[in-house]
Amino acid sequence: MNEFAGIPQTTLAAATAPALPARPRRSLLRVAAIAFVSLIVLLLALLLLLLTGLETGAVPLLIGLVLATLPAPVYVALVLWIDRYESEPGWTLVSAFIWGAVVAVFIAAFVNTIGSLIVASLISDEAGNIYGAVISAPIVEESLKAAALFGLYFWKHDEFDGVIDGIVYASMVGLGFAMTENIQYYGSAALQGGVGQSMALFVLRGMMAPFSHPLFTSMTGIGLGLASQSKSGLVKFFAPACGLLLAMLLHALWNLSASINAGFYFIVYFLIMVPTFVAVLVSIYFALRREGRIVREQLRHDLEHGRLTQPELDMLSSVRGRMGASYNALTRGGYRSWRARREFNRVASELAFHRNRVALGKVVKDGAAVEEFYVRQLSVLRGQSDIS
Repeated sequence: MNEFAGIPQTTLAAATAPALPARPRRSLLRVAAIAFVSLIVLLLALLLLLLTGLETGAVPLLIGLVLATLPAPVYVALVLWIDRYESEPGWTLVSAFIWGAVVAVFIAAFVNTIGSLIVASLISDEAGNIYGAVISAPIVEESLKAAALFGLYFWKHDEFDGVIDGIVYASMVGLGFAMTENIQYYGSAALQGGVGQSMALFVLRGMMAPFSHPLFTSMTGIGLGLASQSKSGLVKFFAPACGLLLAMLLHALWNLSASINAGFYFIVYFLIMVPTFVAVLVSIYFALRREGRIVREQLRHDLEHGRLTQPELDMLSSVRGRMGASYNALTRGGYRSWRARREFNRVASELAFHRNRVALGKVVKDGAAVEEFYVRQLSVLRGQSDIS
C-alpha cells in the first residue's frame, strides 16, 4: 500500500507534526507524463472500438458493448470485497483494469492475428485458428496481463503484501481484459444470429464463466503474493514463474475445450475450472486468516502500551469483527459513524502491514516516521466520539 494514499486532509492536520515527512507535490513533468499516457490509452481504446465496429457494424457493437460492460461493476465490486484488511489504492486498481482492458487487449490482438496468419499461410487456415486459440493466445495474453502484476511487484513493492493483493490485482487486470474481449464476442454473435445468439453467448461467457480471465491470471498473482511474503530466494523466483506457467496452461486448456465441442467444454468446466476456482476461494480464506494474524501480532505492541483495548484488537484481527463493528456504527450512528469506523480500521491495518514489511526486510522510506504518523493518527481516530 502507498503509505500516505487516501488520507483525508482534516485527519492529516490533526495527526501530523513537523517531524513527519511532507507529502511531495507532483512535478509538472510527472503531470505531463500522466496526461500523455492517458491520451495514448484513450486513443487505443477508441481504435479498438472502431476496429470492432468495422467488423460487426454499429448495432451489434452497441449490443456487445452493453452486454460486456453492464455486469463489469458487479464483478469488480465482488473482487474488491475480498480485500477486507488493507484495501489497495484506487489508482493502482484503475491502472490494472485499464491495462487489461486496453493495452493488453490491443497488443494481444495484434500479435495473435499476425501469428495466426503466418501459421495459416504456412500450413492451413484450421492450423492457424488452432495456433491462435490454443498456443498464441494463452502465452501472449497471460504474459501481457502478468506484465502489470510484475510491474506493481517490482516498482510498487509496498502494494504487494501477500496472496490477497496478488489475486485482487490479477482479477482487475483479467476483468478489464474480459470486458473488452467480450464486446467483440457478443457483437459478432449479434451480427450472425441477432440478439438471441448474443444472449446465449452471454450466458456461457458472462454468467457461467465470468471469472475465466481473472482465474487464469490469479495463478500469477498468487505466485507473486507468495514471493512477496517470503524471504527465500527460491520462492521469490519459482513461485511467480510457476504461477505464470499454470495460468498459460489453464488458459490453453480452456480455449482448447471451447474449440472442440460442447461436451468437452463442460467436462473441462466442471472437472478442472470449477475445482480450480474453489481452490482459489480456499486460498483466499487462508490468506485472510494470515492477514488477521499479522494485524494481531503487529498491533499487540499498541495493546501493551494502552493505545488499543483487547476487544478492539480482537475486532481488528477478524473479518467478522470488522464487518460487525462497521454495521453497528452504521445502524447506531449513521453514515458519519460508519465512515469514522472504516477509517479507524484502515489506519490500524496500514500500521500493522507497515510493521510487517519492515519485519520482512523490505526497504521502507522514512520507516520510523511513517510508523509514528500512523500511531498518532490511530490515537486521534480512536478518540473520536463516532467510534468510541
